[in-house]
Amino acid sequence: MTERTGPLAGFRVLDISTMIAAPFGAALLADFGADVIKLEMPATGDALRHVAPMYGDRSLYWSVLGRNKCSITLDLHAPRGRELFLELVKRSDAVLENFRPGTLERWGLSYETMQAANPDIVLVRVSGYGQDGPYRDKAGFGTPAAAIGGLTYITGFPDRPPISVPIALADYLAGMFGALGATTALLERERHRQGGQWVDVSLYESVFRLLEAVVPAYGKNGNIRERQGNRTGQSSPIGSYRTRDDRYMVLSVSTDRVWQRMTEAMGHPEWASDPRMRGNPQRTANADYVDALVGAWFGERTAEEAQRILDDAGVPVSPIYSIADIFADPHYQARGDIIAPEDPEIGPVPMPSVIPRFSRTPGSVRFVGPSLGEHNQHIYGGLLGLSEADLVSLAAEGVI
Repeated sequence: MTERTGPLAGFRVLDISTMIAAPFGAALLADFGADVIKLEMPATGDALRHVAPMYGDRSLYWSVLGRNKCSITLDLHAPRGRELFLELVKRSDAVLENFRPGTLERWGLSYETMQAANPDIVLVRVSGYGQDGPYRDKAGFGTPAAAIGGLTYITGFPDRPPISVPIALADYLAGMFGALGATTALLERERHRQGGQWVDVSLYESVFRLLEAVVPAYGKNGNIRERQGNRTGQSSPIGSYRTRDDRYMVLSVSTDRVWQRMTEAMGHPEWASDPRMRGNPQRTANADYVDALVGAWFGERTAEEAQRILDDAGVPVSPIYSIADIFADPHYQARGDIIAPEDPEIGPVPMPSVIPRFSRTPGSVRFVGPSLGEHNQHIYGGLLGLSEADLVSLAAEGVI
């Protein structure tokens, strides 16, 4: 085991969740030094171990999302498994789970049971629709959560069907809110010493929380945000524009001051005084006209030329990157945004580095997702004090 450093060093977290949402939250805590123990079913392990992309028989997804976590096997369905789990709870600060609401209670592992074992324990509960309400028992996955959370409806172009975001966005957002909930609850516990508490995180609410401007626009004005392609309905010009060398670039002009700089940089200062484009409300109302002018300007220049001209004028613009572009970009390289820790089975695995960055106690990736049960001896023997004979017996019974 490597020494744990970082702002959360000294906190122990039990990750009894599966797949992406809560495990991502636990991974964030592990990145910053928390001692995260991943509990997995004997023999099969976390379902994410079998999810593409694969490299041979190894899930690259698991190598990344399982990073910095100790892996032990434990069957929480078994009475002895539940006893061992509560022994771990006694020695831990937080638990992250993402079972369907009521599952832990059916197993005899309610929050009250955990709190009886450790009054200071923090339990983060991640689910599709929350721990109460009429939808609590529905199966919760990221794509439906993004839909009911209001994001899918506004994503895409007005003349085409809604588009689902092509990553597990709701899961990752819920994981981030879960990590925030855990650290906030632990901070409150350390400050006020009134014991632990449970934290309720849902996938759909994690998406809905981002719709800040959409909510009051309807609640106060009755405006329903519709799909607008690359536009936001709040500023213009904004969106993607094709260059002469067949690249796409994104431009965002949200203030009149930036608009003024852009028109001068593009060699068309007269646009700024045109009544149809003088202020942001006028430009937004005439977005088609604005886009035609701006699009023609991009179409006459290469991406490199457009980038240089607008960068020099302080206008927010960026090429639209593929993952290959990201790997080749010098800024990503200078910032160390892609790291490649060694996987003992398949060698170096490129993955995103740790963010945010801390000046004094930075996080780190100490190892990639471990093999199933790799740390059984370390945790059960070292932390709980079980003997080798105990471990052999537990394995024979299928408990670990």
